Amino acid sequence: MKSLGERAVTVLGNHDLHLVCVAEGAEKSRKRDTLDDVLAAPDLEELTQWIRHRPLMHVENGFALVHAGLIPEWTVKKALSLAGEVESALRARNYRKFLERMYGDEPARWDDSLEGWDRLRVITNAMTRLRVLHPDGSMALGYKGEPGEASTGLTPWFDAPKGKRRDHVVVCGHWSALGLAIRDDLLSLDSGCVWGRSLSAVRLEDREVFSVACPAPAGRAA
Repeated sequence: MKSLGERAVTVLGNHDLHLVCVAEGAEKSRKRDTLDDVLAAPDLEELTQWIRHRPLMHVENGFALVHAGLIPEWTVKKALSLAGEVESALRARNYRKFLERMYGDEPARWDDSLEGWDRLRVITNAMTRLRVLHPDGSMALGYKGEPGEASTGLTPWFDAPKGKRRDHVVVCGHWSALGLAIRDDLLSLDSGCVWGRSLSAVRLEDREVFSVACPAPAGRAA
């Protein structure tokens, strides 16, 4: 990933942040983690520092790149500014304080008056974990199924009414159960490589999709 990041723009996702938290002792490893090789690497400190300095969001030529999603009330300009707040916290000398307070599902919805760790947590959750919203606009961060699978009125973040990001195409991933979603306003590219399906990329100029098959990891059925 580090070598790729020296040749291309990469943005932070939930697993990147989890790796940093585990390496820094701010979070315990989970049962299904596969981080042992990375955590034992001789250049672990250099790697985690590099990860902490990656952007949370990137905007260029009408495209907005983010790992998971954006809250509908945000314009792309506002979202980019908010991403900068989290980036500053991750790069600060006291970055461990943020890592220790980053986890959690609350607050579940955005409010311009939010401050401190709550504000940073909402921004981080939206950009690295968001898939669907409750009818009241709050984030349903525990949901991982397919759109329409739940009967509770959950709405994909990109279909929420009154979205303010319409002047940009959002490029994202994260939602493996959704699969590829190629629309005028959205390029959602997680096609389930982790589950043994495929790894996909899209050429922005003409929206052509390129996919390669992925083997199912040991212990995970495709």
